[in-house]
Amino acid sequence: MSTPTLAVTPMDRADIRVRVEARLREFLAAKTEAAAAADLPADVVEAIATFLFAGGKRIRPLFCVLGWYAGGGGELSEQVIRAAAAVELFHAAVLIHDDIIDDSDTRRDHPTVHRAVAQRRRGAGDHPAAARFGTHAAILIGDFGLVWSQELLHAAALSAPQIGAVTPVLDAMRTEVHYGQYLDLLTTGRPTPDLDRALEIIRYKTAAYTVERPLQLGAALAGAGTEVAQALSDYGRPLGEAFQLQDDLLGVYGDPATTGKSNVDDLREGKHTVLLALALRHADAAQRATLEELIGNPLLDEDGAARCREVLDVTGRPRVERMIRERWETVLDTLAHAPFPPAAATALRGIAEDIITRTA
Repeated sequence: MSTPTLAVTPMDRADIRVRVEARLREFLAAKTEAAAAADLPADVVEAIATFLFAGGKRIRPLFCVLGWYAGGGGELSEQVIRAAAAVELFHAAVLIHDDIIDDSDTRRDHPTVHRAVAQRRRGAGDHPAAARFGTHAAILIGDFGLVWSQELLHAAALSAPQIGAVTPVLDAMRTEVHYGQYLDLLTTGRPTPDLDRALEIIRYKTAAYTVERPLQLGAALAGAGTEVAQALSDYGRPLGEAFQLQDDLLGVYGDPATTGKSNVDDLREGKHTVLLALALRHADAAQRATLEELIGNPLLDEDGAARCREVLDVTGRPRVERMIRERWETVLDTLAHAPFPPAAATALRGIAEDIITRTA
């Protein structure tokens, strides 16, 4: 395949997003028509579409496309766009389930799917069972998203060699993110100074699933070899870790008006984050007592959260920020030696900068 000659600029990123969203809208419109023809409820498709198009960074489909370029892919094909769209639909399904697990009220400054469904049920007059119905319905809605993401990938009409190359990448991605979710569930409400376990959760739940595997998926579609795949791992793993480390900071210090989600929920739930593991490791007796008293308290208020932040400011936050910088340096070093076309390397550096400096 020919090497792309044009750099992938921020304008190209916007075009990629438009093309991915167009495929998603097209796919879900067909699902709406099929449901109507079979006299099935339209709620499922409507809920997924509302969730998908309420916002989102589209990072995973973008990395899929950039993996295509990094692997030497030429002009961007509809096959790659459809594969990238399938990754985003899978991500939406994972988030719908994640919000149920976390009992979250909002996502992207909108009600989570289980909350929105429950509210509609209350509007119909079924108050006592509305919350339970919302949870149960959202589980099924997320399941639809998982199934349909695979269907959307099938619609890309990949060649036999492409299917053989992408299947192990997709299998790994799906397994890793669910293992990460399970590890997160096991440790929530039981934070400890165990930094290794906190990093393990990051690697499974976020790093591989957000950056490394989507990149490798795109490269596999381009027919790239093992050298490129390894370089994408060397780039994607530290960047994915930095992404989650930054997300952990935003979960405690972010402005809800910007991030679209609470900056108290992680503290209330007692998420076993790197931030908290480091804080517990380096806290003195009084600081540790404060954290153990407040972290994981479902009734934690803003004043309590402020007290937590005071401790985290001196025990955890500076160390997390240093870890992010270290991973950024690893990313730069990888890009300096990676066998990527110059345009792809430029684009990968640009998106890495955005991730490292993001505020939402």
